Order: sequence, then C-alpha cells, then structure tokens
Amino acid sequence: MTTNSFHLILIRPTKYDDDGYPIHWLKTSIPANSLSCLYGIALDCVERQVLGSDASIQIHTIDEGNTRIRPERLIETVRSDGARAFVCFVGVQSNQFPRAVDLAKPFLDASIPVAIGGFHVTGCMAMLAEMPDDMKEAADLGISFFLGEAEGGRFDDVLKDAYSGDLKPVYDHTKNLPSLPGEPVPIVKKEQVDRSTLGYGSFDLGRGCPFECSFCCIINVQGRGSRFRSTEDLEGIIRDHARIGMTKFFVTDDNFARNRNWEAFLDTLIRLREQEGLDFTLIIQVDTLCHKIPNFIDKCVRAGVDQVFIGLENINPDNLAGSKKRQNKITDYREMFLAWKQHPVVLTAGYIIGFPNDTEESVLRDIEVIKRELAVDILSLSVLTPLPGSEDHKNAVAAGQWIDPDLNKYDLTHAVIRHPNFPGNDLDKTYLKAWASFYSPEHCRTILKRAAALGSNKKISTMNRLLVYGTGSRLHNVFSLDGGYLRLKYRRDRRPGLPRENPITFYPRHYYETVRNISILLFKRWRYLNFIKKLWSDPKRFDYTDEAIAPVGQGDFEKLGLYTATRGGQQAVATHRKMEIIKQRARAKTALKA
Repeated sequence: MTTNSFHLILIRPTKYDDDGYPIHWLKTSIPANSLSCLYGIALDCVERQVLGSDASIQIHTIDEGNTRIRPERLIETVRSDGARAFVCFVGVQSNQFPRAVDLAKPFLDASIPVAIGGFHVTGCMAMLAEMPDDMKEAADLGISFFLGEAEGGRFDDVLKDAYSGDLKPVYDHTKNLPSLPGEPVPIVKKEQVDRSTLGYGSFDLGRGCPFECSFCCIINVQGRGSRFRSTEDLEGIIRDHARIGMTKFFVTDDNFARNRNWEAFLDTLIRLREQEGLDFTLIIQVDTLCHKIPNFIDKCVRAGVDQVFIGLENINPDNLAGSKKRQNKITDYREMFLAWKQHPVVLTAGYIIGFPNDTEESVLRDIEVIKRELAVDILSLSVLTPLPGSEDHKNAVAAGQWIDPDLNKYDLTHAVIRHPNFPGNDLDKTYLKAWASFYSPEHCRTILKRAAALGSNKKISTMNRLLVYGTGSRLHNVFSLDGGYLRLKYRRDRRPGLPRENPITFYPRHYYETVRNISILLFKRWRYLNFIKKLWSDPKRFDYTDEAIAPVGQGDFEKLGLYTATRGGQQAVATHRKMEIIKQRARAKTALKA
C-alpha cells in the first residue's frame, strides 16, 4: 500500500428509461468514443508522470451501458487501497446528465472529487448567456465542469488539481480547441470490445463541421473548422487494435466527407488492406454531397467501408431550409443513394420529424415516398429536439419558449417542445407510426429484395440492422444507438424520486419482458433467415426492380412524389433546372472561346 496511490475513475454514464431504470445491457452496440479518447489521454498522463514519479495511478474505465455501477464498491476499493481518487463522467450528453449527477452524489459524500465533461456542459456554456439551472444545481453539490476537449495537455491541470484536493469549479477550453495530429489516440480495452454486440471499436479522425444546421450542437462544441488526426495516427490505431483481434470500427467523425484529409486517410487504409493484408471494415458518417467528390465512394469501399450513415434529415426542402440544412438538395438524393448502391454497402439515413411544417399527414406521406423512391436500407428516425448547445435551444431559451425541464427525455425519441401541429403527445405517436410504417414486414422484405437484385453480399448485415432498428429499439423503447443485447434492470437502482418497486411484481415482470423480447427477436430472425435463403437462391432475383433502384431518368421530376408532393419539392426542381441551364450556357461560352 502506498500513500501516493491515486485512482482515476472514468465513467460514461447511461440514461434512465421511461420507468426510471438505468439502461443497462449485457452487451452494448459500440464502445463510447469519448471514453476511449480520455482513456488514451489518461494513459499518456501516466506515461509522462504528470503527478510525479512517486504517484501510482490506477485507471478504471466504465461504460455504464454494459456495466452496473455500484458507487459504494468503488469507494471501498479506493479506501482499501488507502488511496485518493477522482471521478470523471466522460462525454456526457444532455439525456445522460441527470444520471451522471445522481451517480456523483455518493462520491461527493465520500469526499471524492467529481467532474463532468461532454456535449451538455460544453454546449450550454458555449451558447447560453448564463449557466442553466441544472448545471447550477450540480455545481452547488460540488461537481466541477470540464468544457471543451482534453487533448493538448488540457487534462494535466485537472488531474493535478484533483490529486492535490484543489479541483476548480470550471475548466473552460471552449475558445481554444486543440490540434489533433500526434495527440494520444482513442484506446479501447479488450474487455469493452467483448462487451459490445458485434465487436466494434470506435475512433475519430476529425472534429468540426463547416455547415450551420440549427438543430446541431456539434458545430458549437467542436467548432466549424476542420481539425484532424494524422495518417500516422490512423495507422497506429488500426495496428494497435489488430493486435487484440479487433477488425470492425465506427469512425465517429460527424461528416467524414468534409475532412480535407479524407483521401490520405483512405489511401492509408487501402494500403493496409491491399498491400499488407489487414482485414477490417468501417462504418462512416457522410453528407448528401459526398457522391460529388471524385473517387470518394470508390476509395471508401476499397478502404473497407461497408456501412454508411447519411444525414438525410428530411425530404421537404422547406424543412431543410428552416433548419439551415441548405446543403441538402433533394434533387441529388436519388443519384447519391444509387451511387453508393453500386457497391455492397448498407445505407442508414438519419431522418428527423417535428419540423415546423410537419403534420401527421405530411410525415406519414413523406415516409411512404422514402420507402417507394429512395434506396434507403435503414431509416434512423428521431424527433426534432432543441439539444443544449444548438442554435435551436439557444433561440428557444431566449424566446422564453416552454421546453421540457427533464433532460432525461432529450434522447431524440421524445417530444420536448410544444408543436402547434401536434397537440398533446401526438408528435410522440406520429414518431411511432412513422417507425412502424418504414419497418413494416412488407417493406423490410422489399429492402432485402433490392439488396439481392443489386448483387449485395451484405444480406446478414442488412438483416441484423433491420432487427436492431426495426424491432429491438421499439421493444425496449430506446434510440437505436442506445441499444444492446439482453436488457438488464436492477430494482434498487431506480431514479431518485420514484418509489422502489415490490420484488414480487418487479422480478416476474422483468423476466417476462426479457423472455418475450428475446422470443420476438429470435422468431423474426428465423423468418428473415428463411426469406433470405429462398431469395438469394432464386436465379430470378436480379430481375427485381422498383422506383428506388431504377436508374435516374429524365421523367423523374414529373412523376416521383419526392419532387411533386410538396411545394418545396416543386420549387427545388425549378431551381435545379435553372441552375442546369446556367451551367449549359457557361459551358457553351467556354466552348466558343476555345
């Protein structure tokens, strides 16, 4: 035992479900990148001996999504070592903030310092004139806040202050975002990979986004300028993870296509795959303009990209313009999806409902248009939410608009504002109707038929994502990225203020729900597998076609609902045609001069 022993406890908190129980799983979907980033930074602090050569630092990394946190046990571990400790809640989003504060209280009672960092606290302080009440209440408890990013030695002072017992109330780095090349890279422990459903790791190659979407908090937390890691960092990440057998990655960059080093990154990955024989696959996030970048899609596929998340957001241009998503042009949508579909790639499109122009009728009509006319494999539906850190939230606060005070609901699946076109809880109901429409059994079969007709070898990947998004998330009433395998509930961990349930009712209900949900998922998987087996063995599968996978045609603007169903769609077509005439005239003038 040493008096200089120091425990650094890094926690990625979960959120409460609608019944007040923390969302735990036996296995989660993907390891949290924020936890991986801070773990890499913490290891670098240990290597550089920032607390001195006589300090022994033990680092604990805990993802509460797949690990039950017992504060009293962690406190006992520290005390039995005769040590001091510091608890950091990492990458805390708005919907996780209430849970983080509740978990912090036992540590504070034990005189262990606590800090919270992440999008919620950083976004609030970057956009609001004063600290919001939820943060003030946390500060009154003694919780410190870390604003901004921890690379560039910014975590050193926090660690030193916690070690000396002099933690400051706020560490503000929002005005000084770090450069990333050469900084400690994200590191995922093998046990965290083992606790994910599909064995994915995660890392970021760049931060920041040049666009101005009013619902987004990323641009106000990570900035609008592009910052990126080096190709050497990327190669090190891939090789380090290969040593522990990890071959699947989620690249968390909000928009990989806007990283000006995208080609150098992809060339590095291509070299590792094609020349050195490393086998790995990637999930990336891109915008709707990426197909216009020469060689981008082809190089992505060669680099191992087999799943792509696209920020579609909406198909009504009026909604897109109202949220400053001006870069999305619906006249490009079909061409963009079909460009990706020349390759065996599973496409997930983010889609938001609850814009000012939306009604139940328009939302459900738009979902039908997407199903019929766009080659979307997975639709990740969310409710428009004024997330703290976004322009929407700032404007709502400034206008005195009612916003639900319970941050736990800010998970993109609950309506937290009053929408004039959706009285009561009608927006929540419409959200569920839209989800049910897209993931109807008939449309899920259509998605698989398209994959078979296009010669995709991603039938199992497509099936798994249909199960996760279309069935699993709704069975457990969680946003898809909050999902996992085998939901765990603990009766004693219920949210403060809610009564502890009687074990006679709690356990039978929980076991019944568990058996029911697993049975439903297994039955649906069995039905999918039978359908896939018959479909992929049918020699006529390549004959299938529909409007979504048919080549882009001259008459599309006149016949497809994407362009004709809304006034905004009709105006988008008119604008597109005007721009094409201008381009043709410019080309003609250039030809005459030549």
